[in-house]
Amino acid sequence: MNAIISATELASDLTGKNPPVVLDVRWQLSVAKAAGEPPFDGRAAYASGHVPGAVYVDLDRELAGAPGTGGRHPLPDIAEFGAVMRRAGVSAARPVVVYDGGQGWAAARAWWLLRWTGHPDVRVLDGGLPSWKGELSADVPVPVEGDFEPVAGPDGLLDADGAAALARSGVLFDARAGERYRGEVEPIDRVGGHIPGAVSAPTTENVGPDGRFLPAGELRDRFKALGASDGTQVGVYCGSGVSGAHEVLALAVAGIPAALYVGSWSEWSSDPSRPVATGPDPQ
Repeated sequence: MNAIISATELASDLTGKNPPVVLDVRWQLSVAKAAGEPPFDGRAAYASGHVPGAVYVDLDRELAGAPGTGGRHPLPDIAEFGAVMRRAGVSAARPVVVYDGGQGWAAARAWWLLRWTGHPDVRVLDGGLPSWKGELSADVPVPVEGDFEPVAGPDGLLDADGAAALARSGVLFDARAGERYRGEVEPIDRVGGHIPGAVSAPTTENVGPDGRFLPAGELRDRFKALGASDGTQVGVYCGSGVSGAHEVLALAVAGIPAALYVGSWSEWSSDPSRPVATGPDPQ
């Protein structure tokens, strides 16, 4: 099953016999802003216009647990996540399409959570809301309660020890910007740098100028050049398990399965006992 869907395909599917549940997960990373500048409000953006029938899901509150020792966006409580999805109309036998404002990170986080907890048919709108050419709606739907019961998957998730081990035995991609990987800047976390052995693979290089994913063949060639050869175990981390989910999605488009270290650098760097590498070299 393809992990992404075009706006044209979504428009067609919405008129079909089993239309997908559509989730709007617009979100932006909260970093220090100029004095007086309000933070991004995804719910307000949703209220101003969304794909007709889409249900808003809050990444910070519903696709993640409370920030703490597990990082800025740790896993949500699985039972609570299931309740959120059912309220949004998600059922096991009905496809789901997720979109955000175009960056793709937040949509990928929802995609990854649903796939990891057992939903069989989830896709991300390639290019996000900017790719949608149909009319937008301000109506807030009241969906019929879904029946999706999430079950944490046996694979696809890394903890800190697993990520460290994979950096030695397979390939662990760091999806953050190169300057954060090298430790030249760190705008959010305690210290800059990367997990020793991790390979820099900025997620921004998986998409074109329009925010859409590069063709599958180009993505496959990119990741293989970075070490993801056939049979190699692959993992991904980022700052807090959001942009890393987008890289896992890009790898899925390329046909390469990968696990996500959800705690990512925000968890790793919070523990002074964990080693930190800096510079362009993985080690």
